[in-house]
Amino acid sequence: MTASTAFAPNPSFTPAALAPTRPAPLVAPGGTAETEFAMTRSDFDLVRRLIHRIAGIHLADGKEAMVYGRLSRRLRETRHTSFADYLQQLERTMAAGGAAAEAEMQQFVNCLTTNLTSFFREEHHFPALAEDLRARAAQAPQGLRVWCSAASTGEEPYSIAMTVVEALGASARVEVLCSDIDTAVLATAERGVYAADARGLSEQRLRAHFQRGTGANSGRIRVRPEVARLTRFTTFNLVNGDWARLGQPFDIIFCRNVMIYFDAPTQRRVLQRMHGALKPGGLLYVGHSENFSEAREIFRLRGKTVYERV
Repeated sequence: MTASTAFAPNPSFTPAALAPTRPAPLVAPGGTAETEFAMTRSDFDLVRRLIHRIAGIHLADGKEAMVYGRLSRRLRETRHTSFADYLQQLERTMAAGGAAAEAEMQQFVNCLTTNLTSFFREEHHFPALAEDLRARAAQAPQGLRVWCSAASTGEEPYSIAMTVVEALGASARVEVLCSDIDTAVLATAERGVYAADARGLSEQRLRAHFQRGTGANSGRIRVRPEVARLTRFTTFNLVNGDWARLGQPFDIIFCRNVMIYFDAPTQRRVLQRMHGALKPGGLLYVGHSENFSEAREIFRLRGKTVYERV
């Protein structure tokens, strides 16, 4: 069953005189692409509850326009005429379970996740990572495991993989597990193809780690095989995922600019899971605006936005 058939519009019709009164819309329909659907406060609150339940994301007040802009695309694709109709059918499908529910839940999550990234973003982390890799590789002949837990469109995990090659050589025994909750961006990441003017890449790194496209692919670059071979991609939900399937504990985890979308209890649960997923003394790299000093019994600050597992 396709997503469109699973989410066919409701054909029933209620005469206007008999229709129940609905709250005034936050975004009133006005015949333009931007205001074609009604979205009430109750619709917005239901979106907030659903995305928190599914993905742990906390949507604050004031995000109505963002939610409207992102979810309205899905309403068009599923041919629904209002947020209420779409959300009611989403809840019914989720309650019924099965492949159709999983597919639409994933589409819902894909619409509402934020994917702001670039190569070597928060650049100070990568010299530190190179030092950590060299120190750990000398004591781990069996190899190292690194987890990029919010891979987005791939710039971060490939930055990690390039750092591995630069620090340890192209034959390094390192696995970079690359996960994200958003299946659409993960597919882009796995392809490893970007615009030639992608942010964060020096000319030296462009030459060393990328193949330049020609002909129809002119203006595009592809990650070289010796970098791509280090990476493995998988979908993973940090809040509701099966952590056991991640395999053996990691030496290093990157979880940057993710926790800012979680409320405090969710942050705590994810931090505890990451503590369990790291080897003793393993490192957690976080975003510049994230501070976990309140979790000092499980992580201690080791460097600038780098924490060590206690």
